[in-house]
Amino acid sequence: MAARILLVEDEENLLDVITMNLEMEGYEVITAKNGADAIKKHNQQHFNLIILDVMMPEMSGFEVCEKIRLTNSEIPILFLTAKDSHQDKINGLKLGADDYLTKPFNLEELLLRTRVLIKHSMKGTREEVELQTYNFGDNEVNFVTFRAKGFDGKEYELTKKETALLKLLIDKMDTVVSRQQILNYVWGYDVYPSTRTIDNFILSFRKYFERDPRNPVFFHSVRGVGYKFTLHEQLENAG
Repeated sequence: MAARILLVEDEENLLDVITMNLEMEGYEVITAKNGADAIKKHNQQHFNLIILDVMMPEMSGFEVCEKIRLTNSEIPILFLTAKDSHQDKINGLKLGADDYLTKPFNLEELLLRTRVLIKHSMKGTREEVELQTYNFGDNEVNFVTFRAKGFDGKEYELTKKETALLKLLIDKMDTVVSRQQILNYVWGYDVYPSTRTIDNFILSFRKYFERDPRNPVFFHSVRGVGYKFTLHEQLENAG
């Protein structure tokens, strides 16, 4: 189960960029473009973090934060704002915000702060355990310890890149993930492995997790497009 984030931002281009980057990290992102919609969605759904723009028409982020804190004192709130005065930061924190990031900001810093806030919000909860591990068939993957158990009970030590690729494919279940997405998410922008390198990762996953690696039910290569993780073929074969 992916952590869920409510992203409140009235600038559409910035909303799209932040959403894309958060989703590439494996988060489920729900968006709102104004304060009233943000409060409505908060009241109707469960979130693990709210990322909240301060400067919005009609209702500011400060007002949204104040209203949310009347009913929810637990959920982390991260302010995004063009206001960088010391007093503004103090006001935001007094209203109950957990962190404050000034525009323009570095995306990597935003992702890091997001990860820390979500981790603290889930400490000791069932959701934390669900985020750490994933079971499919008779297999299990732990994304924190980098360990996995195959269908035959064998245990494997995964590399950091294997774990990252597994998480990406599982988070995007039933969706073909392009080579470019994998390069950006797993390797970053400065190192570009060959297609064969990614193929070798998929072959390793089949060896670990597929009963018949030549007829995979979980890990698929889609020629010329990318790679896909699915459970549906397993269900069809079982039926």
